[in-house]
Formats: sequence, C-alpha cells, structure tokens
Amino acid sequence: MAQQPRAQAGGRRESKRARIHRMHEEYRILREEFPDAVCALDHTNPFELLVATVLSAQTTDKRVNTVTPELFGRFPDARSMSEAELGEVEAIIHPVGFHHAKAVHLIGLSQMLVDDYDGQVPPDMDELVKLPGVGRKTANVVLGNAFGIPGFPVDTHVTRVTARLRWRDDWKSTHPDPVRIEREICGCFPPEDWTNLSHRLIFHGRVTCHSRKPDCAHCPLAASCPSAESYLGAPVDPDSVPRFRAGTRIYGE
Repeated sequence: MAQQPRAQAGGRRESKRARIHRMHEEYRILREEFPDAVCALDHTNPFELLVATVLSAQTTDKRVNTVTPELFGRFPDARSMSEAELGEVEAIIHPVGFHHAKAVHLIGLSQMLVDDYDGQVPPDMDELVKLPGVGRKTANVVLGNAFGIPGFPVDTHVTRVTARLRWRDDWKSTHPDPVRIEREICGCFPPEDWTNLSHRLIFHGRVTCHSRKPDCAHCPLAASCPSAESYLGAPVDPDSVPRFRAGTRIYGE
C-alpha cells in the first residue's frame, strides 16, 4: 500500500482538495475497521435513547447501560418519568455521576414532552434543543439513531480524532467549537454518512486514538495521519500499518 501524502509534510501545506480526498480514504479504512459501528447506548425507542444520551454526559456509555434497565423498567415512557419522585430517579442513576442535575433534567424534559409533544420525542433539532439538558450533541444522537435523520454528534472522541487527523482548520485550538466542527466535517461528507461517520470516529478514539497515549503503532490510519510521526518519534513505515480488524465492536469505556 503506497503511503498517502502527509498533511503539511516537509513544510508543504495540504490543499483543501487533497485533505478531503485523504479524509475519504481514511474514512474508507474506518468503515473496514468498524463495519458494524452503532450507537453504544442500549435503547428500544426514541425516548429511551434521549434519556440515555442525557445520562451519558461526563460518563461512559458502558456505565449508562448499567443503570438504564432499572430506570426504564420503573419509568418506561415520558408520562411515567414526568410523575417520578426526584429522589427515586436520583437513587437509580447515582452511579453515572451528576445524578441530581441529570435527574432534574430527565423529569423536566419528560414533563415538557407530555405538555408540548403528547409524550413523544420530536424528530426535529430546533424542538429537541428546547428540552432541559439537551444540546446539539444529544439531539444529533437522537436524530441519527432513533429517526434516521442525518446527524453528526461531536463528543470528546470526535473532537480529538478530527484534530489529530487534521480534518478541520482549527485543529490546533485548545477550545474548539463543537458547532464549527460539526459544520466543517459535515461539509466534506454526504448527509447519509454523518451518523456512522461519528460512530466510527468515536470507536477509533476508544480503541486506538486514546487521549493520553494514542496507539499509533497499531493504527490503520498511521500511514496518512499527520500526527502519527510525532507520537511515534519516527517516520511511519507504510508496510507496518496494520490491516483492519473486521467485526470489531467496542462499547464505551
């Protein structure tokens, strides 16, 4: 496999056209690496996904999945959750952290769903972000995974991986704007790719492109990644780049 041109290699600036071509090649590899990428939050309907996504803030999907069976068994829909006692919800979701604020949000958004949307989760960005505790990231998760409406959730993994791959102009920023990231990345891919693109970037961040110490030696994108050489401390040998691991499916850690 021929080595892809490295972004800003040897002081040469990568053109936008070349970068977009590289992005699509790297995404092709991620599709092979994670062919079955799906939302890691367990759910059976839009309400459950909305609740689980709100709970996932500042914690892992895996931990959220440990509390939602009891939570949904006790409060299976917006109406029952809207009538819940705050203390009972807090006790169930305590392991995910920030349990008081999250319980307030869950009861509040459920009351709003009952009062304004007949108990149903609205399939619309502008309506979703009106709900307590719901921002663009949560709304995009719900739109893409519950309704099949293209959405690109930007979490910490997506932010980190797109910066290291230099998929975006502000990759050096220490406080990047998630809305700008969403807009820039979505502008380079067709809408039908957005949801699964986010999933695969998230999985790649969990499995290989770790926050503190990325595993560049075992990364299938190392040959074209602009950051790999600096982490490895040596040029990347294209022949050493691992092939994809078909069927890999990693849940939140």
